[in-house]
Amino acid sequence: MPHEETVYEALDHAHSDEGHWAFGTGFDEPLAGVDTTVPDGIEPADLGEYCLMLGDDALVLAQRLTQWITAAPELEEEVAIANVALDLLGQARLLLARAGSVGVLGRSRSLATESIPDEDALAYFRDPDEFRSTALVAAPNADFAQTMVRLLVASTVRLAVFVRLRESRDPVLAAIAAKGVNELAYHRDHAARWLLRLGDGTEESHRRARAGVAAVWPLLADVFSPTELELRLADAGVAVDPGSVRGEVHDVLTQVLTTATLTVPDWPADVPSGGRLGEHGPELAELLGPLQGLARQHPAATW
Repeated sequence: MPHEETVYEALDHAHSDEGHWAFGTGFDEPLAGVDTTVPDGIEPADLGEYCLMLGDDALVLAQRLTQWITAAPELEEEVAIANVALDLLGQARLLLARAGSVGVLGRSRSLATESIPDEDALAYFRDPDEFRSTALVAAPNADFAQTMVRLLVASTVRLAVFVRLRESRDPVLAAIAAKGVNELAYHRDHAARWLLRLGDGTEESHRRARAGVAAVWPLLADVFSPTELELRLADAGVAVDPGSVRGEVHDVLTQVLTTATLTVPDWPADVPSGGRLGEHGPELAELLGPLQGLARQHPAATW
């Protein structure tokens, strides 16, 4: 099959008579051109587990955002939300591919066929207890204002981490972070603009924005609680201790909410991160059902 540079070329070259799906199979390897050598002194299993944490956050939040497509308040917002979700899916693909490249695949590899790349096996063939995402990204969308508050908080945290990850000793993480910083800066800016519009808008929009803040703020309780693995990798210059970005995140969120005439709630007390250890509420399983359903129904399909 000829190499296809874009999705549109893939559609144009689709071999329907051979049973291929529309997008074909000719895309580049996600980590092509990047040095994948594991840094000295780093356990591959630790590095892969950390990539799952970052990749799962992106994958789960992308799925939450796509639930707004055809339901957003404006046509332009449909496109914007889809673009944000696509950015996050791109980050998830790279990070899950990195986890697979160092052999962290869990039960997914035994469930997926050999034709399925590692990143797809990790996305579609892991059960909820194998995901390492936080409660912040898994929480249901609820009101649009709440979704924008969640996007603001999640993108602010992730941007602060990615800015620091550009200096990671792992060349793959550093490359992914360098690419993702600009994307995340846009996500944060987009959500902040919506909060300013809603918070400083009508009485009803202000009420909904205030309710969104009240719903999302408790989800910050475990965001800055590092696991032992994160601390170990941060000490080795590979990862970022999430606790180290707390001050920056607090300052940004306070500035946005204050400008939007919204009250900044008290910062929640830290609790251990259950999501990073695979402990999730039923909302994650409900979210993964539609995401994984088609791939699990046709595990041998070539996409």
